Amino acid sequence: MNPSTAQARVLVDELIRNDVRHVVLSPGSRNAPLSFALHEAAVAGRITLHVRVDERTAGFLALGLARGDGRPVAVTCTSGTAVANLHPAVLEARHANVPVIALTADRPVELYRTGASQTVDQQRVFGLDTLQFPIAERRTGQNGLWRSLVCRVVATAREQGPVHLNVPFRDPLVPDGDDDWPEDLDGRPFDVPWTRVAERATTSLHTADHLGPRTLVVVGDSDLDITDLAERAGWPVVAEPTEGTGLALRHGSLLLNSDLPAHLEPQALVVVGRPTLTRGVLKLIARTPVVHVLSRDLDWPDPQFAATHTSTDLVLGEHEVDHDWLTSWQHADKAVSDVVDDLLAGQPWPTGLHVARDVVAALPAGANLFLGSSNPVRDVDLVAAPRPDVTTFANRGVAGIDGSVSTAAGLALTAGPTVALIGDLTFLHDANGLLIGPGEPRPDLTVVVLNDDGGGIFALLEQGAPEHAATFERVFGTPHGVDLAALCAAHHVPHVRALDADHLRRELGRPDGIKVVEIRAERNELRTLHARLKAAVSTAFH
Repeated sequence: MNPSTAQARVLVDELIRNDVRHVVLSPGSRNAPLSFALHEAAVAGRITLHVRVDERTAGFLALGLARGDGRPVAVTCTSGTAVANLHPAVLEARHANVPVIALTADRPVELYRTGASQTVDQQRVFGLDTLQFPIAERRTGQNGLWRSLVCRVVATAREQGPVHLNVPFRDPLVPDGDDDWPEDLDGRPFDVPWTRVAERATTSLHTADHLGPRTLVVVGDSDLDITDLAERAGWPVVAEPTEGTGLALRHGSLLLNSDLPAHLEPQALVVVGRPTLTRGVLKLIARTPVVHVLSRDLDWPDPQFAATHTSTDLVLGEHEVDHDWLTSWQHADKAVSDVVDDLLAGQPWPTGLHVARDVVAALPAGANLFLGSSNPVRDVDLVAAPRPDVTTFANRGVAGIDGSVSTAAGLALTAGPTVALIGDLTFLHDANGLLIGPGEPRPDLTVVVLNDDGGGIFALLEQGAPEHAATFERVFGTPHGVDLAALCAAHHVPHVRALDADHLRRELGRPDGIKVVEIRAERNELRTLHARLKAAVSTAFH
């Protein structure tokens, strides 16, 4: 057996022993030893293999698989620019703490700086420490080394998020039909890992003595849960859609984006994780005297430099409950809800706000929802009623539109049938997410695309102001005119155009296979609509 084949087989076997159940493969020459070993393991039923021809799509598919499964997922590719194409997904995984293993094949070190094809320095290419495999050699003493390194990689992924494992292979890169090797290449008995790694966890506990009864809880991108504490303390909760807490106010973000009256101004904030969707939250953090950030990360979120306390956990201790405080927020939320319902009832369907409300309301209990960045996740945050019985995901680590179709597909393959709500540019940015070979596992995924022919979110930002109209459309609005039905047909993916709210709801039953539901909307009134919404909210509770 040649050294590259031996190393690849051991590496794949030890990944499986460490409970890695899904691997995404992009084809290439230098990663051929891994491709053969992975295919052999998949045929034996030991692992589920997903093949994607586009490394960027492969990376985000791995991200979605890992988020849905909760276990590390590996994605492997050849050397050179293929590695760089994994970078967007690795960035998202890093900032969202998702256990993705970037398993990159490399040229042997003697080919560096020689002009050899597809050869670049892949060390720290993702800004992460690179765990470098040694070049395999035909000698004894390597099996334990290789297996130990894999155990370190998987343990790091479980506790810290993405890991870069770089494996240089020398020719020959394909099996030679000979199984002879100088040492036994078996792993530990009974398929256990070579090294069993116990979880390392640290918790910092803080008593909430510095937080009075007029405290507001703001929940961003986090897996920390203080629902029980907030309920006992009588604190209102404003949560982003991905958090799914049953205590959250329906229109908390709208309230925080308005001019809060004095009786709703908090004396303290508990910020859970990293809120990213609304500027109103950042302004509130900046002006509140006591801000306690709950985060497991030593790089705790604090872009306003306003945090007065931080810990991983919070206990209540003796605490005075101000029942009027919670009631005031609930009454304000109800008043805003009435205003939103009236405004949308008087506005022709569809707008992004209509679609966000209708999609969330139509989902069956137990469904998975993926929200694209830009407007869809914000529209849901503004107007949709919270659904604790729906698990909501979004790529909020770095909040890019990259790889959204592929991430949603990965979620559907591990977490179960999924509905994705994304914009047209987000959809086009990852159109290769529809490129799934005929022998590959296919997700049960309905992709709802709000198509307003361009970048609607920019109409809501400073560059969308009337004085920038001469510049806006070409460099921010970016109309594309793409026929989404034809694009779907090219990929043999069913496409439906929803013409009204009832039609949309009928298309949102339990997903079966992959399908695209397109809704066409206009951008020209978007800025005006949001201005009317903000004005109406500001008068609702004064």
